[in-house]
Amino acid sequence: MKQTNSPNSIPIKSSRIVLTSKEKSELIIEGIVTVILLLLVNIAVLAVARVLIDDSLAVKNVIFGFKEVLVKTFFNYSFYSMRNAAVIFMVILDLIILYWRLIRRYHQMQLRHIIKELHYIANGNYGHRIPFELSGDLGRVIESINGLVDSTVEAIEEERRIEKSKDELITNISHDIRTPLTSIIGYLGLIEEKQYHNEEDLLKYTHTAYSKAKQMKVLVDDLFEYTKVRQPSSPLKVIEFDMAQLLEQLSVDFELDATRKGVTIDVIATPIPFIMTGDTEKLVRLFNNLLSNALKYGGNCSKILLQVEEVGNEAIITVSNNGDPIPENALNQLFDRFYRVEESRSQETGGTGLGLAIAQSIVTLHGGYIYAKSDQEWTSFVTHLPLNNNN
Repeated sequence: MKQTNSPNSIPIKSSRIVLTSKEKSELIIEGIVTVILLLLVNIAVLAVARVLIDDSLAVKNVIFGFKEVLVKTFFNYSFYSMRNAAVIFMVILDLIILYWRLIRRYHQMQLRHIIKELHYIANGNYGHRIPFELSGDLGRVIESINGLVDSTVEAIEEERRIEKSKDELITNISHDIRTPLTSIIGYLGLIEEKQYHNEEDLLKYTHTAYSKAKQMKVLVDDLFEYTKVRQPSSPLKVIEFDMAQLLEQLSVDFELDATRKGVTIDVIATPIPFIMTGDTEKLVRLFNNLLSNALKYGGNCSKILLQVEEVGNEAIITVSNNGDPIPENALNQLFDRFYRVEESRSQETGGTGLGLAIAQSIVTLHGGYIYAKSDQEWTSFVTHLPLNNNN
Protein backbone atom coordinates (compact mmCIF):
# COMPACT_ATOMS: atom_id res chain seq x y z
CA MET A 1 0.00 0.00 0.00
CA LYS A 2 1.35 3.44 -0.94
CA GLN A 3 2.30 5.85 1.81
CA THR A 4 1.33 9.43 1.08
CA ASN A 5 2.46 12.59 2.78
CA SER A 6 1.41 16.20 2.51
CA PRO A 7 3.62 18.37 0.26
CA ASN A 8 5.20 20.10 3.23
CA SER A 9 5.68 17.00 5.39
CA ILE A 10 8.96 15.11 5.81
CA PRO A 11 8.78 11.84 3.85
CA ILE A 12 8.90 8.63 5.90
CA LYS A 13 12.15 6.85 5.09
CA SER A 14 12.86 3.11 5.00
CA SER A 15 16.36 1.75 5.68
CA ARG A 16 16.22 -0.64 2.74
CA ILE A 17 14.11 -1.78 -0.15
CA VAL A 18 12.12 -4.93 0.65
CA LEU A 19 12.30 -7.34 -2.27
CA THR A 20 9.23 -9.25 -3.39
CA SER A 21 9.15 -13.05 -3.52
CA LYS A 22 9.54 -12.92 -7.30
CA GLU A 23 12.59 -10.68 -7.03
CA LYS A 24 14.15 -12.95 -4.42
CA SER A 25 13.62 -15.89 -6.77
CA GLU A 26 15.24 -13.92 -9.59
CA LEU A 27 18.21 -13.20 -7.35
CA ILE A 28 18.59 -16.91 -6.40
CA ILE A 29 18.32 -17.98 -10.04
CA GLU A 30 20.90 -15.35 -10.97
CA GLY A 31 23.27 -16.80 -8.35
CA ILE A 32 22.75 -20.40 -9.51
CA VAL A 33 23.24 -19.53 -13.17
CA THR A 34 26.36 -17.54 -12.33
CA VAL A 35 27.82 -20.44 -10.29
CA ILE A 36 27.15 -22.90 -13.14
CA LEU A 37 28.74 -20.57 -15.68
CA LEU A 38 31.77 -20.02 -13.46
CA LEU A 39 32.19 -23.78 -12.96
CA LEU A 40 32.08 -24.31 -16.71
CA VAL A 41 34.60 -21.50 -17.24
CA ASN A 42 36.88 -22.95 -14.55
CA ILE A 43 36.75 -26.44 -16.06
CA ALA A 44 37.46 -24.97 -19.49
CA VAL A 45 40.40 -22.96 -18.17
CA LEU A 46 41.88 -25.99 -16.37
CA ALA A 47 41.41 -28.17 -19.43
CA VAL A 48 43.07 -25.62 -21.73
CA ALA A 49 45.91 -25.13 -19.24
CA ARG A 50 46.51 -28.89 -18.99
CA VAL A 51 46.58 -29.27 -22.76
CA LEU A 52 49.05 -26.41 -23.10
CA ILE A 53 51.28 -27.83 -20.37
CA ASP A 54 51.25 -31.38 -21.77
CA ASP A 55 51.81 -30.35 -25.41
CA SER A 56 54.30 -27.49 -25.00
CA LEU A 57 57.85 -28.13 -23.78
CA ALA A 58 58.50 -24.40 -23.38
CA VAL A 59 55.49 -24.00 -21.11
CA LYS A 60 56.66 -26.96 -19.01
CA ASN A 61 60.09 -25.44 -18.62
CA VAL A 62 58.62 -22.13 -17.49
CA ILE A 63 56.34 -23.83 -14.95
CA PHE A 64 59.10 -26.02 -13.54
CA GLY A 65 61.42 -23.01 -13.34
CA PHE A 66 58.74 -21.09 -11.47
CA LYS A 67 58.28 -24.11 -9.19
CA GLU A 68 62.00 -24.23 -8.29
CA VAL A 69 61.90 -20.52 -7.33
CA LEU A 70 58.87 -21.10 -5.11
CA VAL A 71 60.43 -24.17 -3.53
CA LYS A 72 63.55 -22.23 -2.57
CA THR A 73 61.64 -19.23 -1.38
CA PHE A 74 58.56 -20.64 0.34
CA PHE A 75 59.49 -23.69 2.41
CA ASN A 76 59.52 -26.47 -0.19
CA TYR A 77 56.03 -25.98 -1.62
CA SER A 78 55.09 -29.08 -3.56
CA PHE A 79 53.52 -29.12 -6.95
CA TYR A 80 50.26 -30.04 -5.30
CA SER A 81 50.54 -26.98 -3.08
CA MET A 82 50.87 -24.80 -6.19
CA ARG A 83 47.84 -26.45 -7.69
CA ASN A 84 45.87 -25.90 -4.49
CA ALA A 85 46.92 -22.25 -4.44
CA ALA A 86 45.73 -21.87 -8.04
CA VAL A 87 42.40 -23.46 -7.15
CA ILE A 88 41.98 -21.14 -4.13
CA PHE A 89 42.77 -18.14 -6.33
CA MET A 90 40.16 -19.21 -8.85
CA VAL A 91 37.58 -19.76 -6.08
CA ILE A 92 38.22 -16.26 -4.68
CA LEU A 93 37.93 -14.78 -8.18
CA ASP A 94 34.69 -16.72 -8.70
CA LEU A 95 33.25 -15.39 -5.44
CA ILE A 96 34.14 -11.82 -6.43
CA ILE A 97 32.44 -12.27 -9.80
CA LEU A 98 29.39 -13.89 -8.14
CA TYR A 99 29.10 -11.01 -5.64
CA TRP A 100 29.48 -8.44 -8.42
CA ARG A 101 26.72 -10.00 -10.51
CA LEU A 102 24.34 -10.38 -7.55
CA ILE A 103 24.89 -6.83 -6.29
CA ARG A 104 24.44 -5.50 -9.84
CA ARG A 105 21.15 -7.35 -10.17
CA TYR A 106 20.10 -6.12 -6.70
CA HIS A 107 20.82 -2.52 -7.73
CA GLN A 108 18.73 -3.07 -10.87
CA MET A 109 15.86 -4.22 -8.65
CA GLN A 110 16.32 -1.16 -6.43
CA LEU A 111 16.19 1.03 -9.52
CA ARG A 112 13.00 -0.75 -10.58
CA HIS A 113 11.41 0.10 -7.21
CA ILE A 114 12.51 3.74 -7.56
CA ILE A 115 11.03 3.96 -11.07
CA LYS A 116 7.78 2.45 -9.78
CA GLU A 117 7.63 5.11 -7.03
CA LEU A 118 8.39 7.80 -9.61
CA HIS A 119 5.53 6.62 -11.84
CA TYR A 120 3.21 6.73 -8.83
CA ILE A 121 4.19 10.37 -8.20
CA ALA A 122 3.89 11.19 -11.91
CA ASN A 123 0.27 9.97 -11.85
CA GLY A 124 -0.66 13.00 -9.76
CA ASN A 125 0.27 11.85 -6.25
CA TYR A 126 2.44 14.91 -5.58
CA GLY A 127 2.17 14.51 -1.82
CA HIS A 128 4.13 11.25 -2.02
CA ARG A 129 7.93 10.99 -1.79
CA ILE A 130 10.25 8.08 -2.55
CA PRO A 131 10.58 6.56 0.94
CA PHE A 132 13.97 4.84 0.54
CA GLU A 133 17.18 5.89 2.25
CA LEU A 134 20.04 4.49 0.18
CA SER A 135 23.72 5.23 -0.07
CA GLY A 136 25.79 5.93 -3.15
CA ASP A 137 24.50 7.07 -6.51
CA LEU A 138 20.96 5.71 -5.99
CA GLY A 139 20.68 7.66 -2.74
CA ARG A 140 21.66 10.85 -4.53
CA VAL A 141 19.17 10.06 -7.31
CA ILE A 142 16.36 9.67 -4.72
CA GLU A 143 17.30 12.96 -3.02
CA SER A 144 17.34 14.72 -6.39
CA ILE A 145 13.95 13.28 -7.38
CA ASN A 146 12.34 14.21 -4.04
CA GLY A 147 13.86 17.69 -4.27
CA LEU A 148 12.55 18.07 -7.81
CA VAL A 149 9.06 16.97 -6.74
CA ASP A 150 9.14 19.46 -3.85
CA SER A 151 10.11 22.25 -6.25
CA THR A 152 7.41 21.19 -8.71
CA VAL A 153 4.71 21.09 -6.01
CA GLU A 154 5.82 24.51 -4.77
CA ALA A 155 5.67 25.89 -8.31
CA ILE A 156 2.20 24.40 -8.82
CA GLU A 157 0.98 25.88 -5.53
CA GLU A 158 2.46 29.25 -6.45
CA GLU A 159 0.74 29.08 -9.84
CA ARG A 160 -2.54 28.30 -8.12
CA ARG A 161 -2.07 31.22 -5.73
CA ILE A 162 -1.34 33.53 -8.65
CA GLU A 163 -4.37 32.26 -10.53
CA LYS A 164 -6.55 32.67 -7.46
CA SER A 165 -5.10 36.13 -6.91
CA LYS A 166 -5.94 37.09 -10.49
CA ASP A 167 -9.50 35.82 -10.10
CA GLU A 168 -9.92 37.79 -6.87
CA LEU A 169 -8.46 40.88 -8.54
CA ILE A 170 -10.91 40.63 -11.44
CA THR A 171 -13.83 40.03 -9.04
CA ASN A 172 -12.94 43.01 -6.86
CA ILE A 173 -12.33 45.30 -9.82
CA SER A 174 -15.62 44.25 -11.39
CA HIS A 175 -17.46 44.94 -8.14
CA ASP A 176 -15.81 48.32 -7.52
CA ILE A 177 -16.34 49.49 -11.10
CA ARG A 178 -19.89 48.19 -11.41
CA THR A 179 -21.22 50.24 -8.47
CA PRO A 180 -20.31 53.73 -9.78
CA LEU A 181 -20.95 52.64 -13.37
CA THR A 182 -24.49 51.62 -12.45
CA SER A 183 -25.08 55.04 -10.92
CA ILE A 184 -23.63 56.82 -13.98
CA ILE A 185 -25.82 54.82 -16.38
CA GLY A 186 -28.86 55.32 -14.14
CA TYR A 187 -28.58 59.11 -13.88
CA LEU A 188 -27.59 59.58 -17.53
CA GLY A 189 -30.59 57.39 -18.43
CA LEU A 190 -32.88 59.74 -16.48
CA ILE A 191 -31.42 62.68 -18.37
CA GLU A 192 -31.68 60.82 -21.70
CA GLU A 193 -35.36 60.09 -21.03
CA LYS A 194 -35.90 63.64 -19.77
CA GLN A 195 -37.16 62.39 -16.43
CA TYR A 196 -36.26 65.50 -14.48
CA HIS A 197 -38.56 68.30 -13.36
CA ASN A 198 -36.31 71.30 -13.56
CA GLU A 199 -32.78 72.48 -14.17
CA GLU A 200 -31.88 71.86 -10.54
CA ASP A 201 -32.68 68.15 -10.94
CA LEU A 202 -30.68 68.08 -14.19
CA LEU A 203 -27.62 69.59 -12.50
CA LYS A 204 -27.99 67.18 -9.60
CA TYR A 205 -28.07 64.17 -11.94
CA THR A 206 -25.09 65.35 -13.99
CA HIS A 207 -23.11 66.19 -10.85
CA THR A 208 -23.73 62.72 -9.41
CA ALA A 209 -22.73 61.05 -12.70
CA TYR A 210 -19.60 63.24 -12.82
CA SER A 211 -18.64 62.33 -9.23
CA LYS A 212 -19.09 58.64 -9.92
CA ALA A 213 -17.02 58.94 -13.10
CA LYS A 214 -14.19 60.56 -11.09
CA GLN A 215 -14.45 57.72 -8.56
CA MET A 216 -14.00 55.23 -11.39
CA LYS A 217 -11.00 57.16 -12.69
CA VAL A 218 -9.37 57.02 -9.25
CA LEU A 219 -9.89 53.27 -9.19
CA VAL A 220 -8.44 52.83 -12.68
CA ASP A 221 -5.46 55.06 -11.83
CA ASP A 222 -4.81 53.14 -8.63
CA LEU A 223 -5.12 49.84 -10.42
CA PHE A 224 -2.69 50.97 -13.12
CA GLU A 225 -0.23 52.16 -10.47
CA TYR A 226 -0.62 48.92 -8.51
CA THR A 227 0.10 46.68 -11.52
CA LYS A 228 3.05 48.89 -12.51
CA VAL A 229 4.81 48.86 -9.13
CA ARG A 230 4.09 45.14 -8.67
CA GLN A 231 6.42 44.31 -11.55
CA PRO A 232 9.84 43.22 -10.16
CA SER A 233 11.49 44.75 -13.22
CA SER A 234 9.82 48.13 -12.71
CA PRO A 235 12.65 50.65 -13.10
CA LEU A 236 13.59 53.09 -10.34
CA LYS A 237 14.80 56.60 -11.21
CA VAL A 238 17.17 56.86 -8.28
CA ILE A 239 18.44 60.32 -7.34
CA GLU A 240 19.85 61.97 -4.23
CA PHE A 241 17.31 64.07 -2.32
CA ASP A 242 16.40 65.50 1.07
CA MET A 243 13.73 63.33 2.73
CA ALA A 244 12.99 66.00 5.35
CA GLN A 245 12.21 68.53 2.62
CA LEU A 246 10.04 65.98 0.76
CA LEU A 247 7.94 65.35 3.89
CA GLU A 248 7.65 69.11 4.57
CA GLN A 249 6.33 69.65 1.04
CA LEU A 250 3.79 66.84 1.45
CA SER A 251 2.56 68.34 4.72
CA VAL A 252 2.00 71.66 2.91
CA ASP A 253 0.11 69.89 0.10
CA PHE A 254 -2.25 68.28 2.63
CA GLU A 255 -2.55 71.32 4.86
CA LEU A 256 -5.85 72.55 3.36
CA ASP A 257 -7.63 69.17 3.66
CA ALA A 258 -6.21 68.68 7.14
CA THR A 259 -7.39 72.13 8.31
CA ARG A 260 -10.91 71.43 7.08
CA LYS A 261 -10.97 68.34 9.29
CA GLY A 262 -9.34 70.07 12.25
CA VAL A 263 -6.12 68.10 11.91
CA THR A 264 -2.56 69.43 12.30
CA ILE A 265 0.42 67.88 10.48
CA ASP A 266 3.89 68.06 12.06
CA VAL A 267 7.25 66.93 10.61
CA ILE A 268 10.22 65.84 12.72
CA ALA A 269 13.49 64.95 10.98
CA THR A 270 16.86 63.89 12.42
CA PRO A 271 19.25 65.03 11.02
CA ILE A 272 18.41 68.02 8.85
CA PRO A 273 18.99 67.94 5.93
CA PHE A 274 18.21 64.23 5.64
CA ILE A 275 20.06 63.15 2.49
CA MET A 276 19.34 59.74 0.95
CA THR A 277 18.73 58.18 -2.48
CA GLY A 278 15.57 56.82 -4.06
CA ASP A 279 12.88 57.33 -6.70
CA THR A 280 11.24 60.54 -5.48
CA GLU A 281 8.22 60.18 -7.78
CA LYS A 282 7.34 56.79 -6.31
CA LEU A 283 8.21 57.85 -2.75
CA VAL A 284 5.88 60.85 -3.06
CA ARG A 285 3.13 58.41 -4.09
CA LEU A 286 4.02 56.20 -1.11
CA PHE A 287 3.72 58.91 1.55
CA ASN A 288 0.82 60.55 -0.27
CA ASN A 289 -1.08 57.28 0.15
CA LEU A 290 -0.14 57.02 3.83
CA LEU A 291 -1.22 60.61 4.53
CA SER A 292 -4.46 60.17 2.60
CA ASN A 293 -5.11 56.99 4.54
CA ALA A 294 -4.54 58.82 7.86
CA LEU A 295 -6.92 61.64 6.92
CA LYS A 296 -9.63 59.38 5.54
CA TYR A 297 -9.67 56.61 8.10
CA GLY A 298 -8.15 58.15 11.21
CA GLY A 299 -11.45 58.58 12.98
CA ASN A 300 -11.45 61.39 15.61
CA CYS A 301 -7.91 62.23 14.56
CA SER A 302 -6.56 65.67 15.55
CA LYS A 303 -2.87 65.25 14.78
CA ILE A 304 -0.71 63.57 12.12
CA LEU A 305 3.00 63.21 12.81
CA LEU A 306 5.64 62.58 10.13
CA GLN A 307 8.97 61.42 11.60
CA VAL A 308 12.19 60.41 9.86
CA GLU A 309 15.36 59.25 11.59
CA GLU A 310 18.60 57.61 10.56
CA VAL A 311 19.37 54.22 12.14
CA GLY A 312 22.48 52.51 10.81
CA ASN A 313 22.16 52.31 7.03
CA GLU A 314 18.39 52.82 7.09
CA ALA A 315 15.95 55.68 7.03
CA ILE A 316 12.96 54.95 9.28
CA ILE A 317 9.94 57.04 8.31
CA THR A 318 6.84 56.89 10.54
CA VAL A 319 3.42 58.28 9.60
CA SER A 320 1.29 58.39 12.77
CA ASN A 321 -2.16 59.66 13.67
CA ASN A 322 -3.88 59.85 17.06
CA GLY A 323 -7.26 58.68 15.75
CA ASP A 324 -9.22 55.58 16.59
CA PRO A 325 -7.01 52.46 16.87
CA ILE A 326 -7.03 49.70 14.28
CA PRO A 327 -8.18 46.29 15.58
CA GLU A 328 -5.33 43.87 16.24
CA ASN A 329 -6.75 41.25 13.88
CA ALA A 330 -6.78 43.75 10.99
CA LEU A 331 -3.15 44.93 11.22
CA ASN A 332 -1.70 42.02 9.26
CA GLN A 333 -4.25 42.41 6.46
CA LEU A 334 -3.96 46.16 5.94
CA PHE A 335 -1.57 45.80 3.00
CA ASP A 336 -3.72 43.25 1.16
CA ARG A 337 -5.26 44.77 -1.93
CA PHE A 338 -8.93 45.77 -1.65
CA TYR A 339 -8.89 45.09 2.10
CA ARG A 340 -10.93 47.56 4.14
CA VAL A 341 -11.08 47.61 7.93
CA GLU A 342 -14.64 48.94 7.86
CA GLU A 343 -16.42 48.36 4.57
CA SER A 344 -19.21 50.86 5.21
CA ARG A 345 -16.87 53.66 6.25
CA SER A 346 -14.60 52.94 3.26
CA GLN A 347 -17.53 53.26 0.91
CA GLU A 348 -18.38 56.62 2.43
CA THR A 349 -14.82 57.90 2.07
CA GLY A 350 -14.45 56.50 -1.43
CA GLY A 351 -11.35 54.38 -0.86
CA THR A 352 -10.31 51.89 -3.55
CA GLY A 353 -8.55 49.51 -1.15
CA LEU A 354 -5.35 49.69 -3.21
CA GLY A 355 -3.52 52.57 -1.51
CA LEU A 356 -1.63 50.55 1.11
CA ALA A 357 -0.96 47.71 -1.34
CA ILE A 358 0.66 50.27 -3.68
CA ALA A 359 2.63 51.71 -0.76
CA GLN A 360 3.99 48.28 0.18
CA SER A 361 4.98 47.53 -3.42
CA ILE A 362 6.88 50.83 -3.68
CA VAL A 363 8.73 50.09 -0.44
CA THR A 364 9.60 46.59 -1.70
CA LEU A 365 10.93 48.04 -4.96
CA HIS A 366 13.30 50.19 -2.89
CA GLY A 367 14.54 47.15 -0.96
CA GLY A 368 12.76 48.08 2.28
CA TYR A 369 9.76 46.96 4.29
CA ILE A 370 6.70 48.50 5.93
CA TYR A 371 4.42 47.50 8.78
CA ALA A 372 1.63 48.97 10.91
CA LYS A 373 1.13 49.16 14.65
CA SER A 374 -1.71 50.62 16.65
CA ASP A 375 -2.61 51.34 20.27
CA GLN A 376 -4.97 53.67 22.12
CA GLU A 377 -2.68 56.67 21.53
CA TRP A 378 -1.20 56.32 18.05
CA THR A 379 -1.71 54.36 14.83
CA SER A 380 1.59 54.26 12.97
CA PHE A 381 2.81 53.07 9.59
CA VAL A 382 6.57 52.45 9.87
CA THR A 383 8.67 52.36 6.69
CA HIS A 384 12.28 51.15 6.58
CA LEU A 385 14.24 52.27 3.51
CA PRO A 386 17.96 51.94 2.68
CA LEU A 387 19.80 55.28 2.77
CA ASN A 388 21.72 54.42 -0.39
CA ASN A 389 19.54 52.61 -2.90
CA ASN A 390 21.45 50.64 -5.52
CA ASN A 391 18.45 49.14 -7.34
